Amino acid sequence: MTKTEMPSSLEIAQAAQLRPIVQLAKEAGLLAEEVEQYGRHKAKVDLSVLERLADTPDGKLICVTAITPTKAGEGKTTTSVSLTQGLGAIGKRPVLCLREASVGPVFGIKGGAAGGGYTQVVPMEDLNLHFTGDLHAIGAANNLLAALLESHLLHGNALGIDPLSISWRRCVDMNDRALRQIVVGLGGRTNGYVRETGFDITAASEVMAIVAVARDLFDLRRRLGAITVGHSFNAAPITAEALNAAGAMTVLLKDALKPNLVQTLEGQPALVHCGPFANIAHGNNSLVADLVALKLGDYVVTESGFGSDMGMEKFLNIVCRAGGLSPSAVVLVATVRALEHHGDEPGGGLAAIERGSANLRRHLEIVHGFGLKAVVAVNRFPGDTDEEVELVRRLALDYGAHAAELNEGFERGGAGAAALAEAVVDATREAPSFDHTYPIDAPIEKKIRAIATRVYGADDIFLLKTAREKIEAFTAAGLDRLPICMAKTHLSLSHDASLANAPEGFTVSVRDIRAYTGAGWLVALCGDMQTMPGLAERPAAFTVDIDEDGRTVGLF
Repeated sequence: MTKTEMPSSLEIAQAAQLRPIVQLAKEAGLLAEEVEQYGRHKAKVDLSVLERLADTPDGKLICVTAITPTKAGEGKTTTSVSLTQGLGAIGKRPVLCLREASVGPVFGIKGGAAGGGYTQVVPMEDLNLHFTGDLHAIGAANNLLAALLESHLLHGNALGIDPLSISWRRCVDMNDRALRQIVVGLGGRTNGYVRETGFDITAASEVMAIVAVARDLFDLRRRLGAITVGHSFNAAPITAEALNAAGAMTVLLKDALKPNLVQTLEGQPALVHCGPFANIAHGNNSLVADLVALKLGDYVVTESGFGSDMGMEKFLNIVCRAGGLSPSAVVLVATVRALEHHGDEPGGGLAAIERGSANLRRHLEIVHGFGLKAVVAVNRFPGDTDEEVELVRRLALDYGAHAAELNEGFERGGAGAAALAEAVVDATREAPSFDHTYPIDAPIEKKIRAIATRVYGADDIFLLKTAREKIEAFTAAGLDRLPICMAKTHLSLSHDASLANAPEGFTVSVRDIRAYTGAGWLVALCGDMQTMPGLAERPAAFTVDIDEDGRTVGLF
């Protein structure tokens, strides 16, 4: 089949013959009572499986990340699915772990999050549109806390909450820039206390972060209760527990905590759970999905959002700490078009790739800085020449990659990623010398500086007045032992999206810091990073519709 004859990703997904989810679950090693069906092709996995398989050795954990992407992305999810199908093609037992799609980017610029071509997770439409309702449950729990907080203020404010100190924001699973900064309480006293606040996209909510790292229902309940929503007039922290909100929030999230089981086009199990963005949140699927997958598979492929400076850094410094995980290897996705972009000449060919390869080199250095081996996956796009992809492979090897292999899974499925899978298996034969970027007991400022200098390549950091004041307050409150979650652009190794390739001589500006006391980390807001995205002039939503047969069209 030629490139021009290849069906669209949506057409491929709609034509796929899916296996019954109960059959897939049984073959993956799950018992019937551990599987809760959501129709014929989706299921929730009960966390009791972790207790039953507690003595089962863990599989090997592979983190898939990328070089600094272009706005359209570089096919990291497609590569993750390709690798999973490739591992299946060479006789291994893999399990894939991915984040759930937010409808914000689905209808924005990025499109769907289920892979593409002949390397997809299915049912693709369900995954991209509501799925099992987890994100809605997270939004409901988040906004229940906001509503209970407003009610407490109206009905006497027994806790003495200072309304001007309230930091808790509402959330919605949509790109809506008009909600970034709003005023609530207009219309008189019965409508609440008039004050400024705003919305975050659900992916950036602390409730999303909590569900993504909670180990079980009771850990979830404890973390929700520890959320700080503001402070009293005496500067004492006010928590969700103090507002009697945590119990009801937990009930709303009871089912959302369970990972979702689906399948790849070639029948490998995939756990798709939680959806924090990597530029404004911690950018990885849930910890419980990883833990379950490690008991079910020989190899677990888990994808981290955006580049190695974003989701991978947070996976290694936050998630692995929280879950006691130790990755076996990293797959770093690189593309011809991204390197041409970083070479400041899209479509510029070999010379532009050479110039832009400094970005590839920097990302390999980041991976090696954690003591891990990197296998570079050269994700081939239509139009890439043999000379171009071979140059990317050679440069990757020159820069110290353990291996570099072409990924043609988009057009060929698992067979197109078999060589990549073999290289990953080889990279995991020896245990790595995994280490973190900073000691957890380092002061807050030193942890931020370590990420900026050791990972991003910055000369230093600059803390604005608000950020300095927050560091002092958080240190005094005993929060200085928490890890750091950096919120910055994914389009540059720096905090400035205009600085492409491998910038040098820059200083990372930190304007504010938020304490996620329930999730268990501090969020440093860099540059002008927003926690509520906006839609472009022509968003992807314009192409999505229903055809004359009632089938979805235009979803990608």
